[in-house]
Amino acid sequence: MDEKCRKRFDSYKKSLASLAEARARDMSDSFVLSGTGAKFSITFDLAWKVMKDILVQHYAIIDFVAGSPRDVLRAAFRAKLIDDEIWMEMLKVCNQLAHDYDGQIVEKYCEDIVKVYIGRLEDFRDVAEAVLADAAQDDF
Repeated sequence: MDEKCRKRFDSYKKSLASLAEARARDMSDSFVLSGTGAKFSITFDLAWKVMKDILVQHYAIIDFVAGSPRDVLRAAFRAKLIDDEIWMEMLKVCNQLAHDYDGQIVEKYCEDIVKVYIGRLEDFRDVAEAVLADAAQDDF
């Protein structure tokens, strides 16, 4: 994996660790709630970009229509980097959060973010680490 992709994966892991702190926070605090929504959006964005890096560099999959998150998620599912359709739901939530001007959307999805989505993001982190470790072994 090239340096740019390695840095992106490291940023993803740091962002995910920060997002996972939401599990221990008081979601009735509007500042914590909005921070959780923002951190989820950043972490999800990094996740699909890391998926794209892995698909291109390690699986030589380059048949993305436009390299959109939706295309990348579909290819990642076919390559078994992710294992269920909840990622499309996460994409939808992420897109809605971009237009959450009054905090109602993050409030609606906060429980899913904390109880479900963080776990899926952690699952992907583990799969990505395994793929990258295998790739590093192949380089020797």
